[in-house]
Amino acid sequence: MINTVAISEDIHFVGVNDRETHLFENLWPLDKGVSYNAYLIKDEKIAVIDTVKSTKMDAFVEKIESIIGNRPVDYLIINHMEPDHSGAIKAVKEKYPDVTIVGNKKTFEFLESFYGKMKNYYIIEDEDVLDLGKHQLKFYLTPMVHWPETMMTYEMTEKVLFSADAFGGFGTLDGGVFDDEVNLEFYTDEIRRYYSNIVGKYGAMVQKALKKLTTADIDINVIAPTHGPVWRSNPSCIIDYYDRWSKSETEEGVVIVYGSMYGNTQKMADFIARKLAEKGIKNIRIYDASKTHVSYIISDIWRFKGVILGSCAYNTGLFPAMETVIHKIENSQLKNRYLGIFGTASWSGGGVSNLDKFAERMKWQQVGESIEAKSSPKEEEFKGCVAIAQEMAQRLIEERED
Repeated sequence: MINTVAISEDIHFVGVNDRETHLFENLWPLDKGVSYNAYLIKDEKIAVIDTVKSTKMDAFVEKIESIIGNRPVDYLIINHMEPDHSGAIKAVKEKYPDVTIVGNKKTFEFLESFYGKMKNYYIIEDEDVLDLGKHQLKFYLTPMVHWPETMMTYEMTEKVLFSADAFGGFGTLDGGVFDDEVNLEFYTDEIRRYYSNIVGKYGAMVQKALKKLTTADIDINVIAPTHGPVWRSNPSCIIDYYDRWSKSETEEGVVIVYGSMYGNTQKMADFIARKLAEKGIKNIRIYDASKTHVSYIISDIWRFKGVILGSCAYNTGLFPAMETVIHKIENSQLKNRYLGIFGTASWSGGGVSNLDKFAERMKWQQVGESIEAKSSPKEEEFKGCVAIAQEMAQRLIEERED
């Protein structure tokens, strides 16, 4: 028997879980897996909204067939053309050859680039409406959240927003599909990791999309994204997260990231962390850049206001793992952080000096002076570490009092 999940009498979840893929986009670790969410509306006309990754298309088509039997699918709506959501388009087209594919002009540019030209296109414009019978679908173009063709589909009768990659997150749906069926604490970290690494660079476009929905003055009872839980109990929760993250709003806390070959830079990181704790800072995260994947580091840097970076010198430059971290920070276009810098050097410099250049480019507010120890930290360098910790704590506590 095939598991199907009803969002309402006529609207069904037909997504699938992926516990086999190790790296999302061959980049981001999937320790907790990922879901590819798709949806079906059963009406006078039948519409499928988005598909799934090609490796999961058989299970996807079986779910559709279990709900509609021998009826044809009339419309296949593509909110986002990335292959983890468009990978089963050909399978749907083979099963239902007369299906009409619905998207915007850019949708079909991508479709033909990936899969070749197909028959029966229906090109929509912003705020066009498609009538299925009892249900009407209104389309909102949301470009660069996070591809040029992305759009959202709003079901006007039961007020369900099919939001594509917006409002989604990593993590398989292990039995529970809805926000009121799962432990949201488990998903929140994975939703933020997804946002900060996949969508975060496009915060200005996220704000535009949110304003478009607000201006349209639509009621949203359910948010149905293409990854992660379906938000039926408290959709305002995930909207609030996206609003705050896309405006670079932060929580009180400090992320310390270091690159160390022989433990001397690590020693400075631990020392700074202890001094922060003594000053009353409780949210402190320390990451060895060589051990922890950058996606987890960026997720916490997106969350917390304070960032302290440390690196040893390596071949007259920055330690390679730290190069990855600062490249990702810059690519994410993070704003409005406090920054501390420390590190070590032996026969050459390069670690701290390159972090200083990073600071100049980012234009974050630096706390304390950059500290570089020769070979290993000594009393003078530890004093500098104290200064970084004290000023960082002071800035954060002042914001708390505001």
